[in-house]
Amino acid sequence: MDEMTSSPRERLILPFMAPFYHKLAQPYGRAVFRIVIGGYLALEGWSKILAPMSSIPFAEMMGFYPGWLFSPLLSAVQFFGGLAIALGVLTRPVALANAFVLVVTLIYHYTHPYGQAFLTPEGIAFLKANAQYLTEAGQKRLLSDGGAVFLGLVQGKAELGSIFWAAGAAIIAAFGGGKVSLDRLIGKEF
Repeated sequence: MDEMTSSPRERLILPFMAPFYHKLAQPYGRAVFRIVIGGYLALEGWSKILAPMSSIPFAEMMGFYPGWLFSPLLSAVQFFGGLAIALGVLTRPVALANAFVLVVTLIYHYTHPYGQAFLTPEGIAFLKANAQYLTEAGQKRLLSDGGAVFLGLVQGKAELGSIFWAAGAAIIAAFGGGKVSLDRLIGKEF
């Protein structure tokens, strides 16, 4: 039996909202979420499609041999998979493949941090002697600690971004394309 919401109607604090949740918020909210996740993956994958062999060193460093096979596969999964997720076609398997790729990326960020310093001692000395190359904010951020705080922020964003996008793809893999998807229009889904 198709329930009105993800929780029984009698458990809703505002039961009169059930039709709104069922007919509008849930199906279109899932579609927007799917389009955002898929669109982002396609956008990020576009540069890889333009240079499909550019990820050979990354693939092999992560243990995926031969790199010449996995690099274009990674490009295709991210770009074409992102488009498929956004459209809601073959949603579950494509989202699962992307979730796997994003978990590998997360593992990479954890095992290969950016390091402790953005600048070498010579770079810091050069920029101190030539402060006109940096804004005042740039001088404060980079010259006092060699960019360590800046790199910490970059590292944190890389890790959190990977967690967010992997979780988003995994959620889509678990729940499928939803009511507003090509999978539903076709009448078949995984």
